[in-house]
Formats: sequence, C-alpha cells, structure tokens
Amino acid sequence: MQQLLAPIYDFLGCETPDAWIERAKKPEQLTELLIDHCNCELKAAQTAMFMIRKYAIDKQSSHILLAWAKPYEDFVYNKDRNINQFLQRDVKKNDITADLVPSEKLAISEDLMIKMVRLIKEEFHHFEQVLQIMSARNIEYRNMRAGRYAKGLMSHVRTFEPATMVDKLIIGAFIEARSCERFAKLAPHLDDELNRFYVSLLRSEARHYQDYLSLARDVAGEDISERIAYFKVQEAELILSDDEAFCFHSGSPVA
Repeated sequence: MQQLLAPIYDFLGCETPDAWIERAKKPEQLTELLIDHCNCELKAAQTAMFMIRKYAIDKQSSHILLAWAKPYEDFVYNKDRNINQFLQRDVKKNDITADLVPSEKLAISEDLMIKMVRLIKEEFHHFEQVLQIMSARNIEYRNMRAGRYAKGLMSHVRTFEPATMVDKLIIGAFIEARSCERFAKLAPHLDDELNRFYVSLLRSEARHYQDYLSLARDVAGEDISERIAYFKVQEAELILSDDEAFCFHSGSPVA
C-alpha cells in the first residue's frame, strides 16, 4: 500500500482534509458516496473515450467505441433502469483494441489508444462492481449533479493544440491520483467488504495517473513540469477550500 501511495502523495499538492474524511465515514453518508463513486467510474471511462475519439482513431473505429459504451450510457441515462438486468446482460467482448484503427493525425495515436482502452475497460468493470455492491445493499442508482472539481480544473485548460490535449491529460492524471488517495483514506473507516474493495481499487488504478502523465509528456515533446506544477496548485486549492457540495472529489465540507 505505502509503495503504491508514496508517488501519489508526491504528485498531489495536498492530502484530503480530515473534515472530508469525518464526513465521508458517517454511515448515513455511505449511500450518497457510493452513488457518486459509481458515477465517477463512468465519467472516467467517458473522459478516456473522448480522448481516443478526438485524437487517436479513425471514424469507423469511433463507431465501434461508441457501441462498446452504449449499454453503460443507456443504463445511466434511462430512467427505467434495472440494475440486475444490466449486470446479467450478455457481454460478448470487453476489449476492442484489435478492432480499432489508429489515426495518422497524432504520432502517439496507437499508444494513446492502447492505454486509454485499457483504462476504459477497468473503469467499466469498476462501475459494475460498485453497482453490484449497491444492489446487494438495496441502494438505488440515480444520477447526481456534478460537483465543482472537474469543472474547476477544466477552466484552466489552454485553448490551442497541442496545449489543450496536454492540459487535459495532466488533469486526467490529477483526477486519477486523487481518486486513489481517497480510496486509501476511506478504506480504514468502512466495513470489511468496502475496505477490501477500496484497497483493490487502489491497487488496480494506481497506474492510471502515470499513463496520463506519460501521454502528456509524449504529446508535448518537451518538459511539462511547469504545467504540472500549475495544476498541482489548482487541484490542491479545490480540495482544501470550503465546498458546499459533498461528493467523492469535493473540497472541505462546510460545517
């Protein structure tokens, strides 16, 4: 655990405030937290999918990618959703890398495609795992309003390429790293099942932020440490400042 967390703590600009942990560990908060976490897993997959479609594959491959995501998005955006039916559906294929054709627009298209497809596959799986836990605990899935975290980070993205892509990849790295940090912070305060689950997520997703950073460096073709340092400050400010909303990536909860 500590070997996994050490580079994550070095990368992030701060640790999660104690006030967030105190709020998150309350039993009455668990339902909201699981629902929001479930949404976060899907958003992570959608973000990676956007990067592939925009930068890494041809038009026909984009249709294949959208078809892969369709059952998940249908479930989320269809109000007449059925968790059991969704989880028991026939999944014929969950890795479509061989079906995708890298675009020639970007020198690292194939590497981006491979890393992001692997990430999407894991995020979809984790989305289903959270749903299974919710179903077993009679927690009904619902959409939740997005907090300020991702939007706050995205407000700093530069508006010209390849800087836009570099910034979005750096932001992806911070979101993934923060998720892992919170898995570790939450785990000791949860029941045995959720403790094991969050530790397993940390082990599974600890690599994601490094994949994003590696891609950002390759796209930039130059030192991006200054830009990483800039987002490190912005991310820490969102985490440490007072936040009226409470969700998986929210800041310090207002009393």
